[in-house]
Amino acid sequence: MKIIVPMAGRGSRLRPHTLTIPKPLIPIAGKPIVHRLVEDIAGLIHQELEEIAFIIHKDFGPMVEKDLIAIAEKLGAKGSIYYQEQPLGTAHAIMSAKESMSGPVVVAYADTLFRADFTLDTSADSVIWVKQVDDPSAFGVVKLNDKNEIVDFVEKPKDFVSDLAIIGIYYFKSGETLRDELQYLLDNNITKGGEYQLTDGLENMKIKGMKFVPGKVDEWMDCGNKAVTVETNTRMLGFLHADGEHMVSASATVENSTIIPPCYIGENVVLKNTTIGPNVSLGNKTVVENSSIKNSLVQTHSVIKNANLDNAMIGNYATFDGKFTHISIGDYSVLE
Repeated sequence: MKIIVPMAGRGSRLRPHTLTIPKPLIPIAGKPIVHRLVEDIAGLIHQELEEIAFIIHKDFGPMVEKDLIAIAEKLGAKGSIYYQEQPLGTAHAIMSAKESMSGPVVVAYADTLFRADFTLDTSADSVIWVKQVDDPSAFGVVKLNDKNEIVDFVEKPKDFVSDLAIIGIYYFKSGETLRDELQYLLDNNITKGGEYQLTDGLENMKIKGMKFVPGKVDEWMDCGNKAVTVETNTRMLGFLHADGEHMVSASATVENSTIIPPCYIGENVVLKNTTIGPNVSLGNKTVVENSSIKNSLVQTHSVIKNANLDNAMIGNYATFDGKFTHISIGDYSVLE
């Protein structure tokens, strides 16, 4: 099994945090989004993971590429790097990794996390991960027949056809078939809004009689902007806490401070005269003094003093000293 992860977009809605690293490497409960994503997929497929192919932009740089390769290797897989230099649509992004499209593949967009407990139907030609939603008009949805097979894909339906939203994760029994269908789109310049779309390839596969079935997830968490990323961090901390996962590093220094779970406290974090939690992630080597922080996400090597923070997101190597509350500051920022 292979996993293909298109992630060439910078994530402009999450600036300033994505000015220095791509959105999929933003940590949620102490682990990059893309790392959690591929781990969760690996836990569902119950097959040997051969390769993880990451599709990025060249300007992400060698350090990002090194981090991505390390994520794949931690899962016992080969890591591959491909480049998409122009944003020409979902099908175009996937085809950037066409050399890796052989055998069974999972395509997963790296801006979403999920929680699921279902058995992957590897007899189907394709499985599309979906989540039941209250307002399907805001999403692409699938329509099912009485055999629980997908018979239609509808983008942002104005009238109700289904409440099963496509979350951006797909299984294909044959990577070669997917590659050929998407190559057909590119060769014949079949676009919508100037972009090559995966859904057009899926429609052609369905017309040819291929079997599509849904994989229904229990939780679907977005990381599109600051507000929903902080919310996703809160939800993930809750799940991990309920699973009994220990989230306070033994190397953390806690002096006259209180940690209210669930929280993630990274390595060599220092807490002095501080209350942390609930729902807080603190990255490695962050220092917090004389502060109260809840419902917030702080990355690595930052210093926070005299703060009362709620619903905050702070980047790497930032310094914050003050009485602001609802904030979003990026890497190397200073507020004193």
